[in-house]
Amino acid sequence: MSTARSRELGEELRRVRREANLSSGWVSEALGWSLGKLSKLETGSRGTSAWEIGTLVGRCGADKATRDRILALVAEPDTGSFLRPHHTGPDDLTALTLHEVTATSITVYEPLTVPALVQTEAYALALTGDEDLVSRRRARQEALALRRGPHLTVYLHENALRHLVGDADVMRDQLLRLTSLHSASHTTVRVVPATAVAHPALSHPAALLTFPHPQRPLAYTETDLATVFHDDSRMVTRLRDKMRHLARLAVGEQESGKALVRWADSYERRIR
Repeated sequence: MSTARSRELGEELRRVRREANLSSGWVSEALGWSLGKLSKLETGSRGTSAWEIGTLVGRCGADKATRDRILALVAEPDTGSFLRPHHTGPDDLTALTLHEVTATSITVYEPLTVPALVQTEAYALALTGDEDLVSRRRARQEALALRRGPHLTVYLHENALRHLVGDADVMRDQLLRLTSLHSASHTTVRVVPATAVAHPALSHPAALLTFPHPQRPLAYTETDLATVFHDDSRMVTRLRDKMRHLARLAVGEQESGKALVRWADSYERRIR
């Protein structure tokens, strides 16, 4: 059975081979492997030794930085949690995007802002002031759209709708985007009202991804500097409990849709 970390490693190996413009048949023959062995390595459904991984990336002509990154993945202990620092380059958030596009469902919660996966570009830029980060968030959204992505459930605290990011124009457009997504078949937006009774589930942001059986669910939290992943069953169970509490605290889908429209109208009146 593949794991989140083995799928990351497999994606790195596939990318190295493709960037070298080498076919899987040529590489497997050059290494004396079966085509099935290489295929399973690239899909994360089997493992092998660090020596064989080093031989593979060497045969593909990977540079030292790439070799070091891949071998670090191989040597990483399986503790049930792993951290991926954000980098300022084209490969930033590759691990997160990989897991998101292969998931069957994504459930996210943010207490103070609109989650990254449903932000407009103007909202993201006003929030972060970082054009590179905005570009990478757009790439994540586009990757999901191209795959006709997983079902996305978004829990939003009303404070996130009340909190002014940018100006009224930015907020109106963001609310209209949420309203549009709420009407789509692949996205559900639920609003936790400001009157909801305080509960630990409301304190911190979180996301939970599920995958086709038998792959294990994966939880993650984004910080300013890194994404922290958890696939330990105990941690995943706690995140499932959190999402169930949020489902009880949030208003229903119809009332959530009305709340989004009310807030969009409120910002529209400010513009006038």
